[in-house]
Amino acid sequence: MATPTTAPDQVTMYSTPWCGYCRRLKTQMDREGIAYVEIDIEADPDSADYVMSVNGGNQTVPTLVFPDGSAMTNPTLSQVKDRLGVS
Repeated sequence: MATPTTAPDQVTMYSTPWCGYCRRLKTQMDREGIAYVEIDIEADPDSADYVMSVNGGNQTVPTLVFPDGSAMTNPTLSQVKDRLGVS
């Protein structure tokens, strides 16, 4: 199973093209200037395996992995900002 790789100052967002929650969170993060790398779990089977490993076997998106290696599933923008220490 692939281990997520995240730049020191970026979030990795695992998503799918059809996910409304993913689109909403991306729009909010873009508006707030929060950098992220997006990975489509439908195009990358290893990333889908990783998402399942942190979500009890489910391919739940958006799943975000933070620079410290921690993960959150379907977080709010407020939760993302709190985790990143952004006001």
